[in-house]
Amino acid sequence: MTKVDSYPLHGGQLHHIAKRFGIAAPLLLDFSANINPEGPPPAVINTLRACLDDLSTLTNYPDLRQTDLKRAIATYAGVDSQNIIVANGFVPLIEATLRTLNIRSCNLPVPAFVEYRKTLERAGVAIEPHSLNAESFFNYNVAHILAAEHNAILLANPQNPSGVCHDIAHMRDIVGKASEKNTLVLLDEAFIDYLPHHSLTAATEEFSNLIVFRSVTKFYGIPGLRVAYAVTNPTLASSINENLPPWPITTLASRAVAAALADHLYADRARQENLHRRVILKKDLESLGLVVYPSDANFLLFALTKVVDPNRFWERMIVDHHIVLRNCANYESLQPGHFRAAVKTQEDNSRLYKALKDILSG
Repeated sequence: MTKVDSYPLHGGQLHHIAKRFGIAAPLLLDFSANINPEGPPPAVINTLRACLDDLSTLTNYPDLRQTDLKRAIATYAGVDSQNIIVANGFVPLIEATLRTLNIRSCNLPVPAFVEYRKTLERAGVAIEPHSLNAESFFNYNVAHILAAEHNAILLANPQNPSGVCHDIAHMRDIVGKASEKNTLVLLDEAFIDYLPHHSLTAATEEFSNLIVFRSVTKFYGIPGLRVAYAVTNPTLASSINENLPPWPITTLASRAVAAALADHLYADRARQENLHRRVILKKDLESLGLVVYPSDANFLLFALTKVVDPNRFWERMIVDHHIVLRNCANYESLQPGHFRAAVKTQEDNSRLYKALKDILSG
């Protein structure tokens, strides 16, 4: 039987899986990483090529203040540049936040992105996990998650691995009630670009206890460039920036991200395509007798029936069909047999459906 700790900690670990199962990595179809299947906007590729034609891109230091990148993010997110902190990923941002605010205890609703707990533990933060109810679709109950006294609460909207998105009114209610208790809200909006109207990014000026973390690379299909940002009030943003190492973003990544954020047609099309494909994939998975949770992101969480061995299922998908799913066995408080599948192209989604049908009917 496969041990839980033998599964990759994150999605997208194709080289590890290819070596383990003796399959060439290019032959694997990856449903474990939630990346836009369309790839980067054309402007990103053009920008990178232009940058490499200019040797100064490589011979000069990046802008220490990331002025142009912050301006592009500010325009995109509807905030002021002075409210923004940028770094090469979510983890450096939250680590700098924890150092700046000297957070001692945190309420952590689970299941959740596994790096939340790891990062809090490295910072010496006392963690109180709060198990969310799968039957109520992992709803954030305000009374429950704010019942105990903590310095902070770490939330995600949409959630990972469920993909459930709480509407903006509900999230505002949580932040407002947390403010009354002097509780800081750390809000991960890594997948909010699929539902920007539910983002609390612009509310950071209104709520001094709110810090919103956002990703650029997942939605725009450029995870190799490693860019994320946080938004909060100007005073706090300045303090967090002081706790980041210098030059956190390369010039190539900065200019590519700015080009991506300016492509509004790409963003609109990505949202429409994802919605269309996700609805079809959800119906296909449900037709196989799987429990599929509602999602507003670019992935679906589903559960096998109890008669199916989840370990053998995961391995057979790889060996028999060369398809890699995210085995969610290492998500805290999530029952065995849960898997997450990215929403990919219609052709790839159809291949996933046929593979699942073959294995589940065998």
